[in-house]
Amino acid sequence: MPDQSITPSRLHFGPKNYIFLAAAVVSLAAGYWLLSRGSTTAAPILLVLGYCVFFPVGLAL
Repeated sequence: MPDQSITPSRLHFGPKNYIFLAAAVVSLAAGYWLLSRGSTTAAPILLVLGYCVFFPVGLAL
């Protein structure tokens, strides 16, 4: 029978992680909202920031 002990997670999320992940969610929500309103400048910028900056930084810190 395999060992039933619980191994600790390698991901240790702190307040900084949650702040960046929350910023990613807000940025994505605002970007998609602006996209639905017809924005062709601000929406892509917010979406790229959310997906390529805030989300990875939130996971990496």
